[in-house]
Amino acid sequence: MFSRRQFICSAVAAAATTPALSTVSVGEEDAYPSGPIRSICPFGAGSGADVKVRFYANKLSALCGKPVIVENKPGAIGNIATEAVARSKPDGYTIYIAPGSSTLAAAPSLFKKLGYDPINDFSAFVMCVAGDSPFKTVADLTAYLKDKGDAASYGSIAPPGLVSSEIYKVDFGLKTVEVKYKEQGSLLNDLASGQIAFTHIDYTTAGGQIKSGRLRGLAMTSAKRLASVPDVPGAEEAGIPNMNVLTWWSVHVPAHTPKPICDKLETWFNTIAIDPDTVKFNAGVGSDVLPGNSQMLKEMLLRDTKAWAEYVRIAKIQPE
Repeated sequence: MFSRRQFICSAVAAAATTPALSTVSVGEEDAYPSGPIRSICPFGAGSGADVKVRFYANKLSALCGKPVIVENKPGAIGNIATEAVARSKPDGYTIYIAPGSSTLAAAPSLFKKLGYDPINDFSAFVMCVAGDSPFKTVADLTAYLKDKGDAASYGSIAPPGLVSSEIYKVDFGLKTVEVKYKEQGSLLNDLASGQIAFTHIDYTTAGGQIKSGRLRGLAMTSAKRLASVPDVPGAEEAGIPNMNVLTWWSVHVPAHTPKPICDKLETWFNTIAIDPDTVKFNAGVGSDVLPGNSQMLKEMLLRDTKAWAEYVRIAKIQPE
């Protein structure tokens, strides 16, 4: 798997089941954009995802010369937002900046029925414990969990975190019990107070609390260290042999969006990706940047769709 984030444009990743044909004229393609662009965010305002989407929306607005308005459509692990984009008019005025790995690639394994066909910026989740806990390494935590059996618990709030925790449990034969959370604040408060032993959570959410000492990061879910998080070891180095769960973000538009518009968006997002301000922003939220293209994204989606089928099996997640 890859170890970096990348933002790329794809006109195929969010194809609607019954897509409308494009009605955009050649003149309109040349003039694009002539008005505001909607950027759909699959999670709520103030979330880690929302922070990322708004950063890139502001950067895109500066390049294209038009407002880029973020609309939050949370729910169903991103499925509501994905379907809304897939059913939008394919004219380039609705875009989707989203974690493709845990929304598009994971969707066929997480849902029995989809209203779209899910046929690039990388990061990993981080294994966290309380900052004042006695666990300084994964080995320390593992020894404690083995001793406690099913009397110990961990917190989960998103599929990548649940999958990472279950892979860890399988690797070491742990019986630690999952506790589901609906929002990050309660999870992190319970972790910091010792109500749960550990969690896997995105670095955008946990990074500030790790730096402040309230939480301690023991390992990233990527096999290797990320350049943007040099102080936290990768899973392989931390002693978790079969862990390499990465979340990657990408940019999508509805199927049949004209190629000239896709090309413009791809050029703009690749320009944004190499901007020093973007590199600095991503380093602050635990992400590495890699420009790419739609073909690369398609290959990643196909590969990770297969990977998520195995992740869901390991985590014993029942499709909704």
